[in-house]
Amino acid sequence: MSTIKLGILREEKTPPDMRVPLTPRQCEELLRMYDNLEIFIQSSAIRCYTDDEYRSFGLKVVEDISHCNILMGVKEVPPHLLIPGKKYLFFSHTIKKQEHNRKLMHALIEKKIHMIDYECLKDTEGNRIIGFGRYAGVVGAYNGIRGYGKKYDLFHLKPAHLCRDREEMEEELRRVKLPNIKICLTGGGRVANGVIETLSSLKIRKVTPYEFLNCHYREPVYCQLHAKDYIKKNNEDSWDLKDFYEHPENYHSVFVQYTKVCDLYISAHFWDPRSPRLFSKEDMKKPDFRISVIADITCDINGSVPTTLRASTIKEPFYGYNPETEKEDIPFSANTITVMAVDNLPCELPRDASEDFGNDLIERVLPYLLGNDTLKIIERASICKDGKLCKDFEYLSDYAYS
Repeated sequence: MSTIKLGILREEKTPPDMRVPLTPRQCEELLRMYDNLEIFIQSSAIRCYTDDEYRSFGLKVVEDISHCNILMGVKEVPPHLLIPGKKYLFFSHTIKKQEHNRKLMHALIEKKIHMIDYECLKDTEGNRIIGFGRYAGVVGAYNGIRGYGKKYDLFHLKPAHLCRDREEMEEELRRVKLPNIKICLTGGGRVANGVIETLSSLKIRKVTPYEFLNCHYREPVYCQLHAKDYIKKNNEDSWDLKDFYEHPENYHSVFVQYTKVCDLYISAHFWDPRSPRLFSKEDMKKPDFRISVIADITCDINGSVPTTLRASTIKEPFYGYNPETEKEDIPFSANTITVMAVDNLPCELPRDASEDFGNDLIERVLPYLLGNDTLKIIERASICKDGKLCKDFEYLSDYAYS
């Protein structure tokens, strides 16, 4: 059995990302699981797990990882640092023909890289099997609660990125006492589940959409809305999820009814640009529009949530949206809607997010990457190989070769 040399890349993209695909403990676990595996850690001064932490688990920390067969990182590798002929795993952000990564796509082809994109790793049913979505939800909900407290001077939470880990963040939450507000969550996937974890740690009661719209409470409550709860087919009462996914342009939003009773809205749903927006800028100008804080975890600029004018940052997560001027304004003033639209939320808790990601990687991906790809998990996630686009990604030809 030939030796597999796996290299953990340091993150070179600017701004720097502190996450890792595998923690020191997980690397040690892998070495016990696979007799033919060697792991090399490329030295880094910025990652959330230090070089010494990797060394403490008996791992080799090196500068040069060019001898490795497989190279694994998190964010895009700068084109000039790609080593020709290697097998890479990272989030390439190329499959939607993102213009800012066209040079990266060209380099992947020219250097004959075998590019395996985490975003494309799916099971036989087409469901994604790995990602950082859960922690985007965990932190996004925390930021939404933090923003509400700050807007009304109820409490002041430490920013998540200043907490050592999730445990410290949840200690902060234990100090929170919310009034009887109503929180609305849209979405049903990994991101939404992460949101629910944070809301549950606050012991916020979950109610049905009907109860949310029609009942009054003496405690904070939240409801979780799926597409069928706020999207309806034009001129019909029927609901067909498959049809909605295939023809979202034939549907309209009825979400505005929730805006009249909701105080804090958390967006954690996938949005297709062909789909209707949840509500309009005109809706926000009406006196019965009640939402005062929006945590848009999905962060689609000019997407389903009209207040998301731009992505915010970890250091400055909040900005204001003025419904009258339809422009950005002071974040916590009485006449603005406070918006949280950070687009890299898992980076606020990099150690926890990395461990969660690594667990999925070990369980759901590495058996096929390091062994036999019996279910074609790796094959389906391979964008290019040997200087050519793989079959499922030939639609990128104008982007990759021009």
